[in-house]
Amino acid sequence: MASIRNLKKDANFVFGEVIEAVYVWQLANPSKDAKGSEAIIDQAISSFDTFMARINEKNIENNKSHFKAISKDLEAKGNELFEALNKL
Repeated sequence: MASIRNLKKDANFVFGEVIEAVYVWQLANPSKDAKGSEAIIDQAISSFDTFMARINEKNIENNKSHFKAISKDLEAKGNELFEALNKL
């Protein structure tokens, strides 16, 4: 089972990397419209908040399955955001 501390670190790392990659893309492509990239950043920030709320939930019946689901969802969301960035 993943610890709460490690899940928080993973969420911070994943969404931080997404935001950093978007900023690098913006610097590399100054002539392109930034609306799409800004939307990815907004989505990463809101997803981070959602994952932190899920991680900090209390009174969970089955901790192991709850945190496993969060871990899988975190990986899927990170992949989704990076795919959106690659489409820009």
